[in-house]
Amino acid sequence: MKYSPHTDKDKKEMLGAIGAASSEELFKAIPKELRIQKLDLPEGISELELKKLILEKTGKNYSTQKLNSFLGGGAYEHYIPQVIESLISRGEFLTAYTPYQAEASQGTLQAIYEYQSLICELTGMDVANASMYDGASALAEAVILAVRETGRSRVIFSSSLHPEYKQVIKTYLEGYKIEFVEIPHAGGSFDEAALKREADDKTACVVVQNPNFFGCIEKVDKIESICHSCGALLIACVNPVSLGVLKSPGEYNADIAVGEGQPLGIPMSYGGPYLGFFAVKEKHMRKMPGRIAGMTKDIEGKRGFVLTMQAREQHIRREKATSNICTNEGLMALAACVYLSLVGREGIKEIARQNVLKSHYLKDKVLRLSGFELMFNAPFFNEFVVRCGKETDKITGDLLKHGVVGGLPLGRFNPEMKNCMLICVTETKTKEDLDRFAELLGKH
Repeated sequence: MKYSPHTDKDKKEMLGAIGAASSEELFKAIPKELRIQKLDLPEGISELELKKLILEKTGKNYSTQKLNSFLGGGAYEHYIPQVIESLISRGEFLTAYTPYQAEASQGTLQAIYEYQSLICELTGMDVANASMYDGASALAEAVILAVRETGRSRVIFSSSLHPEYKQVIKTYLEGYKIEFVEIPHAGGSFDEAALKREADDKTACVVVQNPNFFGCIEKVDKIESICHSCGALLIACVNPVSLGVLKSPGEYNADIAVGEGQPLGIPMSYGGPYLGFFAVKEKHMRKMPGRIAGMTKDIEGKRGFVLTMQAREQHIRREKATSNICTNEGLMALAACVYLSLVGREGIKEIARQNVLKSHYLKDKVLRLSGFELMFNAPFFNEFVVRCGKETDKITGDLLKHGVVGGLPLGRFNPEMKNCMLICVTETKTKEDLDRFAELLGKH
């Protein structure tokens, strides 16, 4: 079977049918530098030939199975036990969707309920929802909750918050009359003195990421005290694996805890699908977006599961809905649920401990090299920033030739950090991996 390209007349008719003036107009939202103008494919080839050609091209892609990666900055390589894929690939889970007739979907509701329970235990919060799209959107929804709950209009965060999370917050709240106050970090951490000056009776919330974008561990107790002294809500954005060794948001009295659930048994997968977790103190649960599954008993006293709260625009009047989030990342939530159930309380502690020990081992090795210095002296979990003697693009390019993905160049986010690199180490790295990385860096 042969495939022929459409004629110019066909293209014009199709574009006219959808009201587009040109093909260019269809893709204007995509930056030009990211577009491929034309695939290098011969015309009129068979499906068999086309498939072979595409497989040859995709074979040029590399993954962390082929390369040794030290990238972090929001997406992390963790060991994923095979049982997770085995369980979430079962037909009743893989093909399931939103339980519109909820009580008829007892298995789905139980899985959601178990996930919520585990997130509450992990974060130390009272109530968790059935999940969000990702960590960034979960944080933006948390800010909306705080604005609505307090009736205030100022949102304070540090420049140590992930820059992409900051942008998502601003995009989500573009229609609100919100004043965003970004406090410059002090030595890689939240500037508490500046926070004390800025926090006032108009502040809806203070957002603290812990560990933050630079990997530094924040002094959350001091931030909590300043935040609550002015009546604002404290939003904690956390790495779930770090909670194996760090205080949970509930322990330092956070009002809302959110984060990216990808480290909990979910592959990096070029950036998605991911999982946003969202938990709150009980008094805020009616303002929480999404849905909550609960456990109850039927008239015969048998255990059953229900959707207890679903303040979504599909179920109530649109103007009263807490959010337009209309579904949840159910399959990803299930993966996180299986992961947490599998590793358990002691397992998450051990994984977190290995992240700490291995990252500090590499940090010590890197600092012995000429031309590299630690940017921040604050304690860190599994990521740290080094300033390099040469351009990071040159270093990462050379590392790639040796099958190693270097740290995240921070110049793309801040010109002042042009020669800085965020290096991440997880439990997946062996001593040999760390030694080889340091050895290759030493050649620069």
